[in-house]
This record gives sequence, C-alpha cells and structure tokens, in this order.
Amino acid sequence: MDLPDDSRPGLLANVASGDNSPALSVSELSGALKRTIETAFGQVRVRGEISGFKRHGSGHCYFTLKDESACIDAVIWRSSAAVLAFKPEDGAEVIATGKLTTFPGRSKYQIVIERLELAGEGALLALLERRRKALAAEGLFDPARKRRLPYLPRVIGVVTSPTGAVIRDILHRLEDRFPTHVILWPVAVQGDGAAARIANAIRRFPAIAPRPDLLIVARGGGSIEDLWPFNEEEVVRAAAESPIPIISAVGHETDTTLIDHAADLRAPTPTAAAELAVPVRAELAAHLSELGRRGHNCLSRQAERARERLQLTACRWPEAPTLFTPVAQRLDELGERLPRALSARAGHARGDLNLVAGRLRGDLVEQRVARLSERLAALWQMAELVHPERPLSRGFARVTDTAGVTMTSADAARSAGSVTMHFADGRVDASVGPGGRPPPVERKRRANYMPPQPGLFDHGEE
Repeated sequence: MDLPDDSRPGLLANVASGDNSPALSVSELSGALKRTIETAFGQVRVRGEISGFKRHGSGHCYFTLKDESACIDAVIWRSSAAVLAFKPEDGAEVIATGKLTTFPGRSKYQIVIERLELAGEGALLALLERRRKALAAEGLFDPARKRRLPYLPRVIGVVTSPTGAVIRDILHRLEDRFPTHVILWPVAVQGDGAAARIANAIRRFPAIAPRPDLLIVARGGGSIEDLWPFNEEEVVRAAAESPIPIISAVGHETDTTLIDHAADLRAPTPTAAAELAVPVRAELAAHLSELGRRGHNCLSRQAERARERLQLTACRWPEAPTLFTPVAQRLDELGERLPRALSARAGHARGDLNLVAGRLRGDLVEQRVARLSERLAALWQMAELVHPERPLSRGFARVTDTAGVTMTSADAARSAGSVTMHFADGRVDASVGPGGRPPPVERKRRANYMPPQPGLFDHGEE
C-alpha cells in the first residue's frame, strides 16, 4: 500500500511548526516516568521473599523481593536500615512498606523500603529455624563446647535491664543463698539496637577488673518479638565465643531462644539462674562441718588401730636382757682376746724388721748416695752454663722492656721506645728512636759476624 508523502520515513526527521507531539529527550522521558510512578505508587506494601540480600559498606541494603512469578528490586537506605527490628536474610518472608521509584541510569524501577517486617509469626518461626540450623551446622551448639560452671564464683557479671524486676530477683536470690560480688552491665533487652548492646556487653566483660568468673544473660518473659534480640546471630556468636562461662536465663520456662543453645547452661528463669550460680551458704557450711567431723573420726579410728597394733607387736618382742646378754658376753670375750692378739702381732712385726735390717748393708747405701751426688753436680754445672746472666761477664748485654721482658729483635726495641740494658755490673736505661737503623754496610758486617761460642764443658771464669 502506498503511504502518503508526509508519512513516509525520510532521511531527516520532519519537524513541523505547531506540532503537538515534539520528540522528548531520554532524560525527559525518564523523568516523566519517575514522576508518574512515584505519584501513582507513593505508598505501597509488598509481600515477598528476600533474595540476594547485601549490606553495602555505606550502610545501605540492596536485595530483591520475589514470589512465585515475579520479582522487584528493593533498597533500604542507611537511616532506615539502622532501625530495623531484625536482621534481614535470604529466605525470610517479609512485608515491605515504602514507595516505588525508578532508577534512570538503568531504566529500572525499584521499591525504596522505609519499614520491613516479617510476614506473620509463621515467617518469624521459619526464619528462626533456618538460623538455628545454620548456626548448629557451624558447631556453635555442640555440647562438647559447653564448660562446667565454677562451684563458688567470686564475681558474677549480669547482662540485663537495670530497671526491670529481673536484676532485683537475681540479687535477692544471691543474697539469700551466698552473697557474692555482682557487676551489672545495663542494656536494653528489646527494641532497636538491643541485640548489638547485648553482644557488646558479653564481649567486653572479660576485659574489666575484677573479671567475673561467671556471666548471667537474663530478661523476663515476653512474646517472640520481645525475645527476638536473643535470637540474633551477633548475640549467639558472642555467647559462643565468650571465655567466661555463661548462664542463659531469657524468658519463662517455656520460652526458648538461640542464646540458650550457645550458653554453657540454660536456666528456666532468672531466679533459677541465681540458684544455679552459687550454692546455699548454710548448706555449704553444714557440709564442711560434716566433712570435718568425718575426717576427725577417721583419724581417730586410724590412731586407735595403730595403737592396738603397736601394743600387740610390743607383747611379742623379747625382753631387753634377753636381747643384749649374748652381745655383752661376746664383747667380754673380745676384750680378753685383744691384748693377746696385739702382743702376737707386735712380735711378728719385730721379727720381720730384724730380718730386713740385716739385709741393709752400709756400703750399698754409700754407693747409692755417691751416684746421686755425681748426677746432682752434673745438673748444677749444666744450669750454670745456660744461666742468662753468665754471658754478661764476657761483654754481652741483655735488653729488656720496662716490664723486664727480654727483647730479641730490633723491631721490638723500636716499638717499645724505652729499654733497659743489663750488664755484668749493673743496668742502663735508654731510649730508642724509630729511625735508628744501621747503614747497610754495617748491617752486613754485623750479619757476617759470629761471636765465639763457648764449649759445652767450658766453665768460664770461676
């Protein structure tokens, strides 16, 4: 079919004057869409399941709300995320309240959430069960991690509200049973930010002085929403990582929170936590008294039995005269035999001495003494020959340093600077300069010179 000339596409856009449908820019169209959507959907409530939850470093939260057949992007700005009553996570079914808007940069629409709530108690319980399974899979609820409580803690730390009946019940029961030093860390136990404050108190208690031996984390009863801070992951992890044993006493006996699984012991009520923390002082005193009485009786019985055994043994011992008479008789016999034995021994020794004395002749002794005298004279003559002072009488001199150490080289004398020359009739102190070397000819003459050597048996002058 042929198109009219004015409706056929051309190379250039046909802009007629007075046209009531001018071309819009992309920004103009995006702005118009944004205004239309925000005007038509200024306040909406959407029910869906959280998927792909991510908290940005800026504090903003981004995720997707979905159901069986559709999805919509969602964002929670930092100011709104800070007051959420629970921590969003994937799989939680929620009802989001906010407004629709567009994101022109990507031609997408999204919901800006101002309020986020779980979609009924069933959704809350489903979220709680998923969180319990995830933390249990990490081993945080393993019974092997739980520690025994101290029998008699000196200091007890309590994490609870400072104005509720819980702290009064705990203090009253501790006073009745066994007065103990108590340190209270006041926190809000429900509402916005309660979970962060409870976790912070548990983590900071080990650093204070005096350090508690036991912690009690407690609050009174309430609905599942009221107890929800004790189901938050940061509180559960703080309890599991605490170096101090923890008693969890949250709610009434039928209430169960995730901190109960991570604590070392769960108490059905705060009052019961105080009862589990310390023994009864009167019962402890009675028990100690009973132990003392039993110990005294035991020692008395042992002493009586020992006395009976001693008496029975003493009756069987022989009398003292019977024991010592043979020994005394033996001693008398030895006393009589000792003088005779000594006389006989002396006679034998005298005979042996006379026998040896007869063999020692005077001439043998004189020959031995003569030989030793000759050897001594030879050794003395040799010592005189090698004496260092003997050559001094023939014109030689011995050079020493100021400490008396003999110097054997010219370099040593030059290094010393001051020397002492020893002659036969005395000594002379001298100074040696660093350049005092003899001329080459003189050194050669002295090198070829060799003084006459005395003979080995030359006694020299007497």
